[in-house]
Amino acid sequence: MRHTRLRRAEIELMCERERVAALRRSLPPGAEVDDYVFLEGPADLDAGDAPAREVRLSELFTGGPERPLLVYHFMYGKRQADPCPMCTLWIDGFDGVARHVARNADLVVVAAADLPTLRKHARARGWSRLRLLSAGDSTFKYDLGSEDEDGVQDSTVSVFTRDADGSVRHHYSAHPRMAEDIDQRGLDLLSPVWHLLDLTPGGRGDWFAGLDY
Repeated sequence: MRHTRLRRAEIELMCERERVAALRRSLPPGAEVDDYVFLEGPADLDAGDAPAREVRLSELFTGGPERPLLVYHFMYGKRQADPCPMCTLWIDGFDGVARHVARNADLVVVAAADLPTLRKHARARGWSRLRLLSAGDSTFKYDLGSEDEDGVQDSTVSVFTRDADGSVRHHYSAHPRMAEDIDQRGLDLLSPVWHLLDLTPGGRGDWFAGLDY
């Protein structure tokens, strides 16, 4: 009987996720945003960190107007002197699935940290399939809500679209904080780790990612 109730609840949850995803897809065209400039190093991390080149937000799209751009805002740099362990967990996963995502969308990681610092951490984690960008002196992270006026960082994922004329629009962003009493669950869907742990009798508990393993 309990297994039957659980199965029904799982079906209801799946249907609700589909409903929410449909609502997200049906959002009207977002506001046009500035064509922000980022710094990017060589594609091969083992080739060093120079030369660094400037790349605009509009240049991160590799397809036509139907191809979206996903940007993960990495909590690293400015007031966040050490790389965020939870962000690192998510990006570990992104690196593993990047080739699959690339069939449908572009995916990049943006940090406030300078390029050598960001790329050093990437080498330590073995990231090799992601475009890693430094926001440099741009206001990108602040304007998108992943950095406050004091330089305090927050993890965020943003989706952008590009019009036929090259204009870039902000479609959607998600943050960990969903409400005053929910400050850690807004990005759970970005990683299978939580869902795997939730399958176990003990659940996820109060486990938190670290950088020491």
